[in-house]
Order: sequence, then structure tokens, then C-alpha cells
Amino acid sequence: MRARLERWLLRRWYGGVAPGPGLKLAALLFAGLVAVRGWLYRRGLLRTHRLRVPVIVVGNLVAGGSGKTPLTVALARGLEAQGWRPGIVSRGHGRQSHDPVRVSTGMPAELCGDEPLLIARQTGLPVFVDSDRVAAAQRLVAEGCNLIIADDGLQHRRLGRDIEIEVVDGERRHGNGRLIPAGPLREPAGRRVDLRVVNGGTADAGEWPMRLVLGQAEPLDGGPARPLASFAGAPVHAVAGIGNPGRFFAALRDHALAPIEHAFPDHHAYRPDDLRLSPPHPLLMTEKDAVKCVDFALVSAYAVPVRAELPAGFFAQLHERLAEWSSAHADP
Repeated sequence: MRARLERWLLRRWYGGVAPGPGLKLAALLFAGLVAVRGWLYRRGLLRTHRLRVPVIVVGNLVAGGSGKTPLTVALARGLEAQGWRPGIVSRGHGRQSHDPVRVSTGMPAELCGDEPLLIARQTGLPVFVDSDRVAAAQRLVAEGCNLIIADDGLQHRRLGRDIEIEVVDGERRHGNGRLIPAGPLREPAGRRVDLRVVNGGTADAGEWPMRLVLGQAEPLDGGPARPLASFAGAPVHAVAGIGNPGRFFAALRDHALAPIEHAFPDHHAYRPDDLRLSPPHPLLMTEKDAVKCVDFALVSAYAVPVRAELPAGFFAQLHERLAEWSSAHADP
């Protein structure tokens, strides 16, 4: 049911099908709620909580994925290399628990969410999941983090921020430009941010391009990784439960693979039967999907890691903004 609804909406958001009057009316109501909420924050009737360390928020204006997790990982690694001690906070979308969780790399994804678990595994940095991102950030600062990265936090106004980064899917962009549910936008497309990163496609003036690079396929049951080229010449099953599954399938084709495509909704809670695919070709899936499937005893199943590449100028501009923050907050 969820998958059918998602496909129905995507055709209206990105596929050229005009939204009906019911969706347009609902979008007007949603626009009113967004405007009222913004007014309450501007008037101070809803409070923004500032921290004593810089906060970088990574997010998007549209519903669904656009490449936030690879960018968050790249940011965390790059800032750590510059001498910062980053901590990452997330709501943990799709998790089954409701309690605050400090993510450990060996915990099940359903306790913390697939993306926070993946970030923790790829960075080795502190990751805290809480519906109250302010409390999560304060916890990480108390543990010694001197910079906070908020994953998927553009709309979470309670947590004050010093730098906002929007991630844009370079192929889909902002779709039909309408607000939810008539379109994909959670906020108006004209909303200002500090930095805009474009995942794939073509970056416009003032935007930073991001390229996602696939790594070697890693067996879910352990063992040595395999180059993607070793799968060329024969069909493979390709599984993706991400915001834009087609991007993963296209990336495999770019490596001369012939994927049989199996798209699932974003943050899909897999069951073993979902992945008992026929005929029995090798199965390649995104890392985000794989963290939820490692205990399924799958045969010939592989996770394909992805790494975000950004221009050196992006990190230089980020470093400059952080230097300005440090100067402004230096002891007199």
C-alpha cells in the first residue's frame, strides 16, 4: 500500500502528471502551517536553542532522500581531518524504538535507524539519535564534541544552527515546485541556505557539485570484497530502498553491470522473503539497505558502499565560515 501511494505521488511530483484540486487544497493548508510555524519562531513564541559549539545542519527541502547521508559522512570525515571533534545527531527515521539512543556499530538498525547506523559505521564518530535533537546535541557536547552535524535537520528549528547545507538531487531538483502533498517540497523553494550541494546532474552558479562513487562489493557474510567489474557479463539482482533507487541502478549500469531492478520504499523494513529472488543471481544492495539485512543468511549477497566526492573549494568555504564562528565566539 505504501509503495503504491509513493509511486502515485512521485508521478505527480516528478513525472509530469498534474496534481488534482484535492492535493492543491491540502498544499495550501500545509503552506499556512509552515508560515504560522515560521512566524512563531521569528516572534520568539517558539524557542530556538543555541549551543556553545557550532552546529551544521544538513538537509533537503523535498520529502525523501537526495544524498544527505553520504554528504554527512564526508563532512564528518573532512572536519575531523581539520582538527574538529564532530558529533552527529539524527531523529533516526524508521526506527522501532522511541528512547534516546547512542548508536553503537553493532546494534540492530531497528533500534536506531538505518542512516545513523551507517554513519556511525563509516565515521567511527559519536552518533546520537533522539526525537529531541537539542537534547541529543547537548549530550554529545557534554561528551566532548566541539562541533555538531545535524542529519536531516533543516526543518527542525528548535536546534539553532550556524551553517545550513541543502542537498539537491541534481536529476529531480525540486520537482514541480509545489508544497506537500501537491509537490515534494517541505518548505518553499526560495528558502535561503548557506551552502547548496547538488548530487549528480549539473550544479548551477553558486552551487557545489557532489559526485557519488561506488566502491567494491562487500559480502554480507564476510570475506574479501569484489570489484564491481567482476560482476560484468551476467545479470545481477539490484536492491535499493532509498529516496531515488534509480540512481543506484544507473550507477551499476555505468560500471557495465546488468541489474535486475528491485526498488523498495525509502527506509523499507526488509524481511528475508523480500530478498529470496529468482533466478539465483548475485544480489547487490546499497549499504543503507544492507545494514538491515546482515542477519538474513543470504547467499551471494553484497553491499555496495558509496563515497561522496566534493570540490576542495567546498571544504575551504566551510572552513572559512567555521573560522568566522570561532573568531566571533573567542573569549575577549
